[in-house]
Amino acid sequence: MTKPILDQTKDNRGTIETLNERSAEIFREVVDAYLQSGEPVGSRFLADRRHNTLSPASIRNVMAQLESAGLLRAPHTSAGRVPTQLGLRLFIDGFLEVGGLSEEERKTLKGQMDPSSGRLEDLLTQATDMLSGLSHCTGLVLAPKLDAPLKHLEFVPMSTGRALVVMVSEDGVVENRVIETPAGMTQSNLVEAGNYLTARLAGKRIEEVREQVLAEINSDRAAIDELTARVIQAGLAQKGGDDDKTLIVRGHSKLLTDVRGAEDLEKIGKLLDDLEQKKDLIRLLELAGDAEGVKVFIGAESQLFSLSGSSLIVAPYGHGHGNETILGAIGVIGPTRLNYARIVPMVDYTAKMIGRLLDPTQPVRLRQ
Repeated sequence: MTKPILDQTKDNRGTIETLNERSAEIFREVVDAYLQSGEPVGSRFLADRRHNTLSPASIRNVMAQLESAGLLRAPHTSAGRVPTQLGLRLFIDGFLEVGGLSEEERKTLKGQMDPSSGRLEDLLTQATDMLSGLSHCTGLVLAPKLDAPLKHLEFVPMSTGRALVVMVSEDGVVENRVIETPAGMTQSNLVEAGNYLTARLAGKRIEEVREQVLAEINSDRAAIDELTARVIQAGLAQKGGDDDKTLIVRGHSKLLTDVRGAEDLEKIGKLLDDLEQKKDLIRLLELAGDAEGVKVFIGAESQLFSLSGSSLIVAPYGHGHGNETILGAIGVIGPTRLNYARIVPMVDYTAKMIGRLLDPTQPVRLRQ
């Protein structure tokens, strides 16, 4: 069974069926025109577009009914109409005609993704850069935290009571974490802790090092003092929740390319603030793992974007037949006035292409 390109999580069928043929046509034309121009759509414009098959007065009556139904709204007095959030959701679920990618776009996506490095993070960064460039939106991807063998670990003092744990893997990936240090901790304690752990790494993964070292400390076999032991325990503390995922965001500047006035600028500023709240964004992207296809979040449907009025178009990627093992999600974010018909297949294609590049026997390895 072919999976749908869109994961339609909300059932708008009842709303769609309440629209007669004329209302549905006018509604679709208003939303199409708005998504193309970003401007309110008036009855005279639609009448000209329809070659006067309906008078402006007849179109105004239909638009008034659509406004009463909560599908359209007037931004200000005597303006045309724009779709509401409910209207956009109805349009995406019931009227959006998703096209395909051009051959040039397919070649661009394929040609700029280089799996030869063997690192999943590199591939995902390339994919996100390309997606951002082609869609003119901010690209983002949720990646699994890589767990390659370690070769070095050290503790760098920060402000009082805090230290930076620097872990370097054998494949050159550097991961930094901030930890709380016990009172009385000295520079020599931190150096001793780093040396102690590095001497025991020997190509082991963090989980293996944690198990061995904590066992030594608990059995008093570790030749270190109490403060050093405590900072080692803090550095090896089990990470969970959002810390087992890496969020890559590319193309922030794309959000500023189509700003139309102070109101848009204020919304973009709020969106940039939202992007800094990585934990909330990670939780939102994790929801995409439940989707069978591309998932679209609009404005207040997500608490994260309720004030900025943004849309997130995202798809899961993974490996195995039919993405049986989901590794993460990739997509774009921007204002609700997006070219959904073009961007939805772009996100879908990128996610599927990542899946094809992944080695089905090794979740974080790429085919050479």
